[in-house]
Amino acid sequence: MAAGALLGAALLTAPVAAHATAAPPAPTAGVTAAATGLDDPAKKDIAMRIVSSAENSSLDWKAQYKYIEDIGDGRGYTAGIIGFCSGTGDMLDLVEYYTQVKPGNVLAKYLPALRKVNGGDSHAGLDPNFTRDWAKAAQDAEFKKAQDHERDRVYFNPAVGQGKSDGVGTLGQFIYYDAIVMHGDGGDSTSFRNIRKRALAKAKPPAQGGNETAWLNAFLDARVWAMKQEEAHSDTSRVDTAQRVFLKKGNLGLDTPLEWKVYGDSYRIG
Repeated sequence: MAAGALLGAALLTAPVAAHATAAPPAPTAGVTAAATGLDDPAKKDIAMRIVSSAENSSLDWKAQYKYIEDIGDGRGYTAGIIGFCSGTGDMLDLVEYYTQVKPGNVLAKYLPALRKVNGGDSHAGLDPNFTRDWAKAAQDAEFKKAQDHERDRVYFNPAVGQGKSDGVGTLGQFIYYDAIVMHGDGGDSTSFRNIRKRALAKAKPPAQGGNETAWLNAFLDARVWAMKQEEAHSDTSRVDTAQRVFLKKGNLGLDTPLEWKVYGDSYRIG
């Protein structure tokens, strides 16, 4: 599945970018739910491994910098550690950022083509060598850092920031992160912000006086609805047999050991 599949160019508007680059609010002293967060390095690594189990059928997320293929979902090439897509704007943003920090890199010559194919599934101007050059770029430490940077700016930081603002703990922040990874944070009905809005009609987050477990269940219900709106995301096992499992066990801190299934495959982090 494409990690950034629904994040179109229109989604990378100024408000979203501003939210993405803002520093997440600091945990409030004495509030258990926010005492630890997904931005703890060990927890962040766990989050990346769980997402990789769904996106790449592997816990080795660091092996995915070089990943690239067209998975036939109408978004062109899907690539890298978070599924940057040539048809949805985030791959273009990544290569533009990489070119800012390292002019003349092996992918820079594809920028005109990436701008033209943005919004569709065309490979015009990319084939036949783009996939080869992507893998070559992935050997460069600066390209890996660029992928990390864009993951954090567009997906991770906004999810953790909103999670802390809502008063949810590490599991809740991960639930938000996985949702924004798949659905983006734009104005369409299945975007992260509108999944959250749909959940607000059913429950309140802890910061508004609600019960954390009830809130996260409402959010996951809204997430499942959003996933079922599109055939490419209609398999909801990454929620049903992963995130729901953690929640039912009351593991709001996303503490190990963790056991889950995605698309029928079993995984464990000890």
